[in-house]
Amino acid sequence: MSILGIDLGGTKLASAVFNRNGSFLFRETVPLKGRSGKAVGKLVTDTISTLINKSEKKGGNISSIGISVPGISSTGKGTVWAPNIRGWDEYPLMAEVREIAGDIPVVIDNDRACYILGEVWMGSAKGCRDAVFLSVGTGIGAGILVNGEVLRGSNDIAGAIGWMALDRPFRDKYSECGCFEYHASGEGIARVARDLLAENVTYSGMLRNKEPQNINASDLFNAWEAGDPLAKEVIDGCIEFWGMAVANIVSLFNPEKIILGGGVFGPAVKLIPTIMKEAIRWAQPVGVTQMSLEASSLGGDAGVYGAGYLAFKNLNTLSLTKK
Repeated sequence: MSILGIDLGGTKLASAVFNRNGSFLFRETVPLKGRSGKAVGKLVTDTISTLINKSEKKGGNISSIGISVPGISSTGKGTVWAPNIRGWDEYPLMAEVREIAGDIPVVIDNDRACYILGEVWMGSAKGCRDAVFLSVGTGIGAGILVNGEVLRGSNDIAGAIGWMALDRPFRDKYSECGCFEYHASGEGIARVARDLLAENVTYSGMLRNKEPQNINASDLFNAWEAGDPLAKEVIDGCIEFWGMAVANIVSLFNPEKIILGGGVFGPAVKLIPTIMKEAIRWAQPVGVTQMSLEASSLGGDAGVYGAGYLAFKNLNTLSLTKK
């Protein structure tokens, strides 16, 4: 029995075929290359078709398919809203995949849920019933596990913590992505640096040599490593925001673990002890000392592992329903 996991991101499509033990049988990653709308849907269905055929040629059959998407998956309607894929406002992904998959069961879920499910299956949250995956990449989101189940909310939007209010007063610039994401996401790190460059005309450090529109989070971490004062100001601000977010998660959900992942963690992994110190200042004092703050052990594969585990869980649910 083989399971297919598909992880659709804003810039690439990762896929993997797993065996029952969670080991990769084969995997591939394809860049989106600016695709939007139906072109992204076709990439997903073409990939599924290719991997079904490849599995059959190797003497195995895909028994279940799980798909992780960057946004909101409406289970009842089979549609996906993905803000970073143009044309995916209410995209009918389930209908398109079912045409290719035939009788193979398919389940679609948001990337936040898949991140934490991947860590539960094969990563840092193994054995946990209460854990949170805090993903800091281009945007910010959280996969929240409570009593062994993913917390979804009334409309599958739970975990959209890029919108967490961590500063005041409210500014119009928060309307597009939320306060937390504006300041402390991968894009936010670069955005704050650009703002400071515009304000501080006397600054002459290494970031001044780059075109502001080309500055990215990686540039900030490189400058921070070199002792650049502007980069230090930006990263110190991020540590405060990440620490406050961790503290709020602790106080709200009392998790066993909070796992930090996404592209920023990455280079920010070395900051975890400092983030923990900041969190301790703000959090419920008993809960924070009982919680472990860790880096993702799956890295960029958390989503595809989560999609695979989603497929396993769906297959098991269907098997129990039939009995």
